[in-house]
Amino acid sequence: MSQLISDIVYCENQIHQFFQNQKIGSLLKRSNINKEKGISSVAVFRVMFTLVFAGKNLFRTMAADKCCGMAKDTVYRFLNSIHTNWRRFLLLLSSRVIRDELEPLTVATNMKVLIADDTLYRRNRSKHVELLSRVFDHTDKRYYRGFRMLTLGWSDGISFLPVSCALLASNKEKNRLVPSRTDLDRRTNGARRRREGIRKATDVLVEMVAEATASGIQVSHLLFDSWFAYPVTIRNLLAKGMHTLCMLKVTEKIFYRYQGEDLHLAAIYRKIRKRRGRAKILASVMVEIGKNDKGISVPAKIVFVRDRRSKKWLALLSTDTTLGNEEIVTIYKRRWDIEVFFKMAKSFLNLAKECQGRSYDALVAHATTVCCRYIMLALDKRTNQDPRTLGTLFHACCDELQQTTFAEALALVLTILEQTLGAASEMTRNLIRSLIDRFLRELPPIYGTRWLIAWHNKAAYG
Repeated sequence: MSQLISDIVYCENQIHQFFQNQKIGSLLKRSNINKEKGISSVAVFRVMFTLVFAGKNLFRTMAADKCCGMAKDTVYRFLNSIHTNWRRFLLLLSSRVIRDELEPLTVATNMKVLIADDTLYRRNRSKHVELLSRVFDHTDKRYYRGFRMLTLGWSDGISFLPVSCALLASNKEKNRLVPSRTDLDRRTNGARRRREGIRKATDVLVEMVAEATASGIQVSHLLFDSWFAYPVTIRNLLAKGMHTLCMLKVTEKIFYRYQGEDLHLAAIYRKIRKRRGRAKILASVMVEIGKNDKGISVPAKIVFVRDRRSKKWLALLSTDTTLGNEEIVTIYKRRWDIEVFFKMAKSFLNLAKECQGRSYDALVAHATTVCCRYIMLALDKRTNQDPRTLGTLFHACCDELQQTTFAEALALVLTILEQTLGAASEMTRNLIRSLIDRFLRELPPIYGTRWLIAWHNKAAYG
């Protein structure tokens, strides 16, 4: 009976609906995520998906829920598989949600963009995690052990969905603390992930954008911060058909061609005429950021805006020169959506906390699972026009997944038994309750006392 109640509660929650509506099982098979026998891959993935909402880790879930029919080794083999293509799975899921769920809710004139950024995937207490590296944190200005989680997301100004992600180790061998496995077939997805993990983030970003556009996601611009704002990267993205809108670094090592001269950003700012007063947009200029493969100069537009915090200036670059100054600033504001995603993933969805594995494949699987959780929450918030924040929505999902305790389940069974016996004319209500009380008192005290209290509470409050 307790299992029946648990199944009813489980089937009614939104996680079950999300798996059904988005055909998660089919997407897993298309991403080479399947099992030859035993527990299905979708069942194992569902266990990993629901861990954070149930408030339990994998060990406690396996110990408390014997009826799930799987051992922990089943989950570990699932996570450590070198044949699964997690990048493709996340891309298929996000493109399906965008195409079938979000685009019908978005005005056609509303600009859709991709947003790229990275965050620290910290494993500071680990020693033997594969490809573990010393990674510099630009916020704290110090090195930590872990990875850089490069993420590409889609936004229409209302909803944000992670489209693709990659865990990057340091591309410098001296900063890699643990080497990669050498016993893998180079043709497997796991071997490709490891080769990708030690490449430069800008090169990986160009490939991720190309994969996203090839999947059918309709976007026109890519937004990112100054850490990726190199002219060669911008030209490579433009060669893929993607316009870039980014913030620029104030450095003397990067030059732009302005009025026939190669000048760095500060020099350009000194030469131009600024608006008077306290204007938010100080000036804008047309520059060239080098030449493409055909030898043609690539034009771009730089907009200088006032920084309210430091009272200095910031520079935004757009390869789409048809955009107005105000439009460039307005579109770039959407880049903050990916920062909200990182905060949500770390604070609520247990990014870099839930998975304690040493395998690089397991870490990639965990990061992809966190992205899928966020997609479900973002979709539910959008389709239901829910005014609550994602944090509140997360706690609501946790409440839905609270399983009925065994004591409450037994109290419910006894209530049903009371109602059934009450249908017999020879059984009075007092007689039924006295029989149930006698049965509970005959049980061992460790069980009987607790269930007796639960039974009386159930009887008192209905």
